[in-house]
Amino acid sequence: MPDSGLAEINEVAAATGNDPALDTLLLRLHTETACRRGGALALRPRDLDPQQCLVLLQEKGGTVRWQPVSPTLMRHLQDHAEHRGAAESGGQLLRYVNGEPITRRRYDYLWSRLGSHLPWVASQQISTHWLRHTTLTWVERHFGYAVARAFAGHTDSSSGDGGTTTTYIRAGLEEVAAAVAALTGEPHPLAARRSGGDE
Repeated sequence: MPDSGLAEINEVAAATGNDPALDTLLLRLHTETACRRGGALALRPRDLDPQQCLVLLQEKGGTVRWQPVSPTLMRHLQDHAEHRGAAESGGQLLRYVNGEPITRRRYDYLWSRLGSHLPWVASQQISTHWLRHTTLTWVERHFGYAVARAFAGHTDSSSGDGGTTTTYIRAGLEEVAAAVAALTGEPHPLAARRSGGDE
């Protein structure tokens, strides 16, 4: 998806619907982390590490990983948890205004609404998975295959993921943080630590 398309999606999400703050937070979370819907829905307040700007993602196949996020996204996630009751309850982080946890249906509503305002979203069947694909493609083009693979949360046990060579091609958390910093235009504490020692 081109940058202009992503900008259009964010603009419409911010200007329409019954909870623009939630929808723009969802879009930013998925764009920055390339997480799957299940990973976002599983987030809890205790999965946030504000000091290192990391979120703990628990996704399909039992994969668990710390994923760097921008300081801005971290602040929004913390504010969301605080104002919608998740911080107090300790349960699911992403919630409606009334404090009820969101479900997959929120995504269906969001993309249906976006498609009604942006016909190309409906005709191309744009979804949350497209955000993941767009981000991972950008990371691969700018930071290489190893970083994109780590960014996606692909493990060595992932079948059909490049063969034996992937055993030797790995990227660390600091490299993923550097990609997040470039993607968002914001410094990341782990990326700063890496650049201070390696360059």
